[in-house]
Amino acid sequence: MTNAVGAHAPVAGGLAKAALAYIDAVSAAAVQVYVGNPRGWARPPGDPRQDEAFTAGCHTRSVPAYVHASLLVNIGSPTAATVEQSREVLAHALLRAATIGAHGVVFHAGSSVDAEHTPAAMRQVRDVLLPLLDALPDDGPRLLVEPSAGGGRSLAARVEDLGPYLDAVDRHPRLGVCFDTCHAWAAGHDLAKPGGMTLTLDTLVEVCGPDRLGLVHANDSKDPMGSTRDRHEAIGKGLIGADAFAEMFRHPALAGVPVVVETPGETHAADISLLRGLR
Repeated sequence: MTNAVGAHAPVAGGLAKAALAYIDAVSAAAVQVYVGNPRGWARPPGDPRQDEAFTAGCHTRSVPAYVHASLLVNIGSPTAATVEQSREVLAHALLRAATIGAHGVVFHAGSSVDAEHTPAAMRQVRDVLLPLLDALPDDGPRLLVEPSAGGGRSLAARVEDLGPYLDAVDRHPRLGVCFDTCHAWAAGHDLAKPGGMTLTLDTLVEVCGPDRLGLVHANDSKDPMGSTRDRHEAIGKGLIGADAFAEMFRHPALAGVPVVVETPGETHAADISLLRGLR
């Protein structure tokens, strides 16, 4: 199955107006958008006309859409107000995703901040996510947990960490995984070494089970492996290198899984073109 390759699109000026134009400009076959301020807690209702036009435009173009939840979301936080805000933002993102026909909502796995809080943080994962997951229809968007680049007290950074994370919600079928190549590299997975991408994806499948991978963020990295720094670079211009992405596409776990770039915006068209060639 062929991978749809696309990009994270801007939405300033209107979801349909901005994102559809961007899809066409960079020749994207998949798209990811924010439905609120990526660095805030606001939960805007959206414009029904823009929503309808975006849904129709993606359908006409056969472009699967995904929503990325606010970067502030941290359901492992020791601060109760942050956990509650995170819960509300995730619920809002899922509602907006269903409204615009998106296939999934990506959210960061979160951090306990303090080592002593980690056991409680994993209980919070269960308490927050299970009600949201249980409410999701089989034909609606999935929640997609994205491991972090590491650092701090991440609840999931390396792909092995996804095992306990999934266990916390009884391996609920509506919780999928978003695999970010820059995050994995920063967390210590040597994707640049021949066979390294294959080994990492093999481990992901072993830990999470088949069909758990729902989306890939294809990003090269400005920083060395294991740096825990999340600085994206254009595909083939960073320290991961183009060969790793070619290896990625050959892995059976990638069959039919959409791939979006979150590289510097000015390189999106070239990155999409390069990834299609590697695919």
